Amino acid sequence: MSIAIDMTGKVALVTGAASGLGRATALKLAQAGARLYLVDVNAEGLTETKNLLPEGDHQVAIVDLADPDACRAAVDAAVAHFGQLDALCNVAGLIYLSNSPGMPKPLWDKTLAVNLTAPFLLSQAAIPHLLKVNGAIVNVVSSAAFIGEAYAAAYCASKAGLLNLTKAMAMEFQKQSIRINAVAPGGMITNIATNFRPPEGCDFELLKRFSGMRGTVEVDDVADMVALLAAPAGRGFHGNCISIDAGITAG
Repeated sequence: MSIAIDMTGKVALVTGAASGLGRATALKLAQAGARLYLVDVNAEGLTETKNLLPEGDHQVAIVDLADPDACRAAVDAAVAHFGQLDALCNVAGLIYLSNSPGMPKPLWDKTLAVNLTAPFLLSQAAIPHLLKVNGAIVNVVSSAAFIGEAYAAAYCASKAGLLNLTKAMAMEFQKQSIRINAVAPGGMITNIATNFRPPEGCDFELLKRFSGMRGTVEVDDVADMVALLAAPAGRGFHGNCISIDAGITAG
């Protein structure tokens, strides 16, 4: 990406930072000069991510985003340590594939808790701080926010909800300086993809319908866009969702 992203003096909270897109986003933001508060349930992965970052004041926290109190506490801890918060990157997500009639309710609840409720609660806690600094929220949705995907009802519902949450909150803050946007990647080679487990007895022809003809999307390309939207260089974006899906949702 040719746009210069400068996060010098800025602080960003990144969820899902132990691997995949969350780790790639952390690297991009740190390389741009940001100080980071990195959140995940995977302690080992968080440590690995921190060790990959350029030298700086970067903090990690083991946080279960399915716990509402933990979401609010993460924002409070970041602000307590750094004294400010300039960007919230809601990257963490999970997917459980299941036949809809057999989807266990606890897995439905957890999917919505992590993918939809947590970004809302983190945003609730972050917005008062972001308003002080012309800050930004970046939500990672998915091509599944736009198209139905077989055996992924909970995931699709959560990502479509997060997309419209992004737009609704952007409208709410049209007259203030905060920027709220989303990125919608297609399939990427991340932990979600490598842990892909089709449900028993599924129709693989249906699964193939949401695999792009051009293959997977590069994680770094998506991380570039998240970093841009989090940074002052993304000042022209508000209420937008940028699709990076190699044409999956084109038709």
